[in-house]
Amino acid sequence: MVNVAILGYGTVGSGVAKVLTDNAEEIAGRVGEELNIKYVLDLRDFPGDPFEKVVVHDYELIAADPEVSVVVEVMGGLHPAYEFTKRALESGKSVCTSNKELVAEKGAELLKIAREHNASYLFEASVGGGIPIIRPLVQALTADKIEEVCGILNGTTNYILTAMSEGGADFDSVLAKAQELGYAERNPEADIEGHDACRKIAILASLVSGKQVDYKDILTEGITKITDEDMKLAEAIGGSIKLLGVSRWKDGKVFARVSPFVVEKNHSLYAVNDVFNGIMVHGNMVGDVMFYGSGAGSLPTASAVVSDVVEIAKNIGSNIPITWSEDKQPVEDPKAFTCRFLVQVKEGKQAVADAFGQTDTVSESAEDGTVFLTENMTEAEYDQKVGALTVVHMLRTI
Repeated sequence: MVNVAILGYGTVGSGVAKVLTDNAEEIAGRVGEELNIKYVLDLRDFPGDPFEKVVVHDYELIAADPEVSVVVEVMGGLHPAYEFTKRALESGKSVCTSNKELVAEKGAELLKIAREHNASYLFEASVGGGIPIIRPLVQALTADKIEEVCGILNGTTNYILTAMSEGGADFDSVLAKAQELGYAERNPEADIEGHDACRKIAILASLVSGKQVDYKDILTEGITKITDEDMKLAEAIGGSIKLLGVSRWKDGKVFARVSPFVVEKNHSLYAVNDVFNGIMVHGNMVGDVMFYGSGAGSLPTASAVVSDVVEIAKNIGSNIPITWSEDKQPVEDPKAFTCRFLVQVKEGKQAVADAFGQTDTVSESAEDGTVFLTENMTEAEYDQKVGALTVVHMLRTI
């Protein structure tokens, strides 16, 4: 029997308990022995809950119990999640988590501690909820040189942008609806300002690089400034606006940012709508590989957490290796990031040609000026060329 302790009995923690219970027979068959929930740590009591008898309020009970082999950290936040995780690993207990904030900040350190104590630290659910992406990156795609990871990494922002595009509603009213439906938190800043997506792309970039890509070094823009006019501009080229986390590797350098992008119809991420997530990985041999599914929610996220529990339970007493060192991987200047730019200016087509040379003209009128799509160029090149024009709207295009 493998004993498990769950830290946090909220949305994800209760989901983990349900998955471990409802799928107990299948999980035991895959592990080779039964998994038992010995403790659930929370500040609250849960009278009438199936696990009320194993709820404890003191982490010391778990830390001191040598029978606990696997700790599931689904508390969220940095503290005390970091301290609890570190102590568990130092005592030889393996840990799996959905805590992207902790993984982005302390992942390399915690992986090192796990290696030193023959334990494992796994975090499949920290990116993409129920979508398997961590394990494919560190196991299935290791024959490839990864050149780009690009993804819709936040279901809340994707829902808002989809609703704005399809219903013509403004940002504030769609956000209020998202909060009403439970898709957005009461304080939605981490989602709508892009911080959540930034941490996730930093985790993926770190795993590809094998070094620490600091999320604080990644230029991050949210969706709060997206207007109905922006939506119409995107529709003019048959595209839709998505908040994307993008990381690219070229000549040993990392280029990364989180921003709203126009995604055209021929792109794999175009059809990823509502609260769903999609992540595209491009390898130099395999080409494009797409991962799609529920990016959040109790059971999808819990499913990913329990997949880590199963992996750990099959490797008790040994370290499951993940290459991610504490050495820092610099992120290049955002002005060096390349993309196409969809631009509306007041001037006519000739002025655009004088400034940019070859472009794809979308429309031209005396009233609205010129809408055009640039060639692929760096942000710095765009800034230099557009200086002679009067910009009405600009959107980056992937």
